[in-house]
Amino acid sequence: MGSVDISALRSRIEQLDGIPSMPSILMPMLRQLEAPIETIDIQRIIDLVSHDKSLAAQVLHMANSPLFGQRARVDSIRTAVVALGIERLREIVTSCCMLRLMPDTKSKLDPTVFWEHSLATALVARRLARKIELADPEKAYLAGLLHDIGLIASLLLIPEIFEKSLSAAVSRCAPLDWMEMEMIGITHSSTGGALADHWQLGPDLCEVIRYHHSVERSEFYKPLVSVVSIADLLCRMSQLGYGYQEERQIDFTEEAAWRPLAESFPKFRELDFARFTFEMDGYVKEVRKLVSVLFRTQ
Repeated sequence: MGSVDISALRSRIEQLDGIPSMPSILMPMLRQLEAPIETIDIQRIIDLVSHDKSLAAQVLHMANSPLFGQRARVDSIRTAVVALGIERLREIVTSCCMLRLMPDTKSKLDPTVFWEHSLATALVARRLARKIELADPEKAYLAGLLHDIGLIASLLLIPEIFEKSLSAAVSRCAPLDWMEMEMIGITHSSTGGALADHWQLGPDLCEVIRYHHSVERSEFYKPLVSVVSIADLLCRMSQLGYGYQEERQIDFTEEAAWRPLAESFPKFRELDFARFTFEMDGYVKEVRKLVSVLFRTQ
């Protein structure tokens, strides 16, 4: 462990010194987008998007992207919302809101790479949740999207020492959370948990954010935490991590997230994990296409 004053750091985190407020549009929009499809208020979604100029521009840009093959130009928020659908809207809204929180200063954590990893984890978590018949696969998707918000919190709270731990992880090709624990004494899971509490996210999301690197400490939502933990690790092993390749041998059956799912979900025990892992190539392509549109790089 480094020379960081852990007690002072924890106190700063607990006092929320420097932790940003949630973008005002995020929770009301996510509540709308998480509602059962028959109860979703499309007009409310249109109103929320329309009141945020940056988000409205991104939604229109996305709707007109060749990725979605619209024949006629989309020039209204209503048409864009309908054309994109609920799933894509959630991706756009969450990405825009999270990326506004990224510090303006240059960081080794590339915003594009950060969002590729978050989106990929969401997609894989939902796919795995559906495969094993976990209740509410869409919650697994949202948990995957938000699982690494602690990276943003750490960049804001402890930028210098966090950047050093990230540099060490890259140079050693080691897991970032290992380097954080070695050099700081806490990981982005702790800062993410503080941010999740500050934003008053649901207890299930808070637990995923806080324990996705330490599943054994999860008490109340272990299946959801386990699904996101495995999705996160799969992505990091499949070129959708933090912009570098971790050099480590993984036996997923030895991971803390494996046993809770194997014990509780017969479909997980029957899952052809080798084939599921092979499908990651498709996610790499899908995520990079989508993120390239979100970031206007094509």
